[in-house]
Amino acid sequence: MIVGRRTALAAAVCAAVVALGTSAQAQEVLNLYSSRHYQTDEALYENFTKQTGIEINRIEGKGDALIERIKSEGVNSPADVFLTVDAGRLWRADQEGLFQPVKSDALTNAVPENLRHPDGHWYGFSTRARVIYFDKAKVQPDEIKSYEDLADPKWKGRICIRSSSNIYNLSLMSSIIAAHGEDAAEEWAKGMVANFARDPVGGDTDQIRAIGAGECEVAVGNTYYFVRLMTNPSDKDKGLAEKIGWVFPNQGDRGTHVNVSGAGVLKNAPHQEAAVKFLEYLASAEAQRYFADGNNEYPVVPGIEPNEALKSLGNFETDALNVAVYGENQPDAQKIFDRAGWN
Repeated sequence: MIVGRRTALAAAVCAAVVALGTSAQAQEVLNLYSSRHYQTDEALYENFTKQTGIEINRIEGKGDALIERIKSEGVNSPADVFLTVDAGRLWRADQEGLFQPVKSDALTNAVPENLRHPDGHWYGFSTRARVIYFDKAKVQPDEIKSYEDLADPKWKGRICIRSSSNIYNLSLMSSIIAAHGEDAAEEWAKGMVANFARDPVGGDTDQIRAIGAGECEVAVGNTYYFVRLMTNPSDKDKGLAEKIGWVFPNQGDRGTHVNVSGAGVLKNAPHQEAAVKFLEYLASAEAQRYFADGNNEYPVVPGIEPNEALKSLGNFETDALNVAVYGENQPDAQKIFDRAGWN
């Protein structure tokens, strides 16, 4: 009888130890859903694990598809953090109620106020500027000073840009709505459409290549796409960057439009403490250097310099508008594009 009790007690102790070990092990895991597809991010994640002992399980996909997945998983979702590009997509996730507020002195001290959600639902960790590119053989740098200049009839048949459904263009339009109001924004969109060299097609790199191919003389694209062409061109792109000039728009008024890669802790995160640690790590000086050096993005933390390739583009003033507005104005932006005939 005593032996039986001892056996039962030993079994109970073993079960408790196993349960404790399992619980401890579970706390050393972070489940990350990411729409960033950059190979250089591997070093970012590996360093987080090295510093904290927290292993990252990663699911990658397109931003909107991941949002739908998290929604469908509901309260049983294993996802701790959603990491994506563009404040507009972060806004979409927040509109679905997927994030929880995070209050962290480390984050609020590191991330500028205009690059994070007002209530801490998400934080931006890197930026890219949306720049105007031009054919140096056909356009003078002082001919274009703002996004608004692109609607001037002088550029008729000379402009390449992505489709209106592209999240980068939706965010740009959202910033123009904030600056000028909906009526003026619609007039700008109509002027842009009248100036297209061809129907919108392809990504940002394709717009820059179109300049080199003579399809257009002016294009709009994010900085890190161009820096790739400068620093690591494919065989077909060799010599392209030398033909291209660039303008940081609106330096005389509100500043150049910038957007973020950002992340938030999900509402049903099973590893909330690890999730907050991960966000705080992304705002660390070391992680900020990974963003800058690995993918040619601008760090968000003041005092951390961009890489040399980005520096070579020059200094510029950024639009101080809170990037959360890009999401708030997104529905109106799409309606304006549709009315203007911007496909």
